[in-house]
Amino acid sequence: MTNRKVQYWVIPPDADAEFVAAMEAVLDTSEKPYDLACPVLCLDEQPVQLVQETRPPIPATQRHAKRIDYEYERAGTASIFMFTEPLAG
Repeated sequence: MTNRKVQYWVIPPDADAEFVAAMEAVLDTSEKPYDLACPVLCLDEQPVQLVQETRPPIPATQRHAKRIDYEYERAGTASIFMFTEPLAG
């Protein structure tokens, strides 16, 4: 069986000193001790596609799971933002 998982990662350009310096600055910031007066915040964004059903789902029974048709109607897009303060726990 083939593992089809995809992992997104920052792949630095070859021999790019400016990129390496910027990444080291980020890593240095994350190693600083916690300071209530100057918190370290992190931001992550996840774009998502919004969809709606084109046919009513068939409810689950004791014999089978809920059945949802694979066809859908696109209902736009959205972005989910997550902010964390990792040093605060």
